[in-house]
Amino acid sequence: MLESRTRSAAAPDPTHPGGDPRFALIDRTLKRFRFQQDALIEVLHTAQEAFGFLEEDLLIYVARQLKLPLSWVYGVATFYHFFSLQPQGEHNCIICMGTACYVKRAAEIVAELQTAYGVEAGQTTPDGKLSITAARCLGSCGLAPVLIVDGQVLARETPETALAAVQQAIAASAATGNGHQSQVDTSDDEEGDQ
Repeated sequence: MLESRTRSAAAPDPTHPGGDPRFALIDRTLKRFRFQQDALIEVLHTAQEAFGFLEEDLLIYVARQLKLPLSWVYGVATFYHFFSLQPQGEHNCIICMGTACYVKRAAEIVAELQTAYGVEAGQTTPDGKLSITAARCLGSCGLAPVLIVDGQVLARETPETALAAVQQAIAASAATGNGHQSQVDTSDDEEGDQ
């Protein structure tokens, strides 16, 4: 009986599916938060930074490590607009569809971008350059309509200015010859392991 209690109190199995070194980043976050279930959002942030998006195997891994039901982890990952279950493009445009933004033509902004890039909201262009996302609310109602292009908040946009901002972001990275996606450092983080 004592042996089973000891086993259940031990830290979850840190083996990494497929031997991918990016799991070490997730493990450091899990360790830093002592495998506490209320660290789910922080762990998902780390996982998305490491992998670019949250695929099903990654959600399963996080659920097992935190001893949470997969449905709970999936629910959190789909509730917050920051998380993505699909690979994202080099550039990301998030359009707020909250009431204030919707009343001030947010749907027209979405339509303009969908027409210009030939993809629906929630999709990435075939060349992987742009992902368009519609969010429930970005919490900036006084700035409506709001969108976020590559992490930059743009306020009081029109369909024309939104399209111009996205085109400018894509052109700027093409001119410098590098994409927007960041690289993940998988080296040991002494501070995170303490």
